[in-house]
Amino acid sequence: MQVIVRDNNVDQALRVLKKKMQREGIFREMKLRRHFEKPSERRAREAAEAVRRQRKLVRKRMEREGF
Repeated sequence: MQVIVRDNNVDQALRVLKKKMQREGIFREMKLRRHFEKPSERRAREAAEAVRRQRKLVRKRMEREGF
């Protein structure tokens, strides 16, 4: 990942870098890799995340349709 520093403005470049890393999901992956996760725990977590995503999608769709 690369960020260009313009006019020696390191603060702005750092903000851009953090935003790019957030979009790529690097922070989330770092958090998950802090400790070992058993394969069964991983499957359970991913299944729970899928359920949450699906419920959120249904909730948004219902909200858009006015229910």
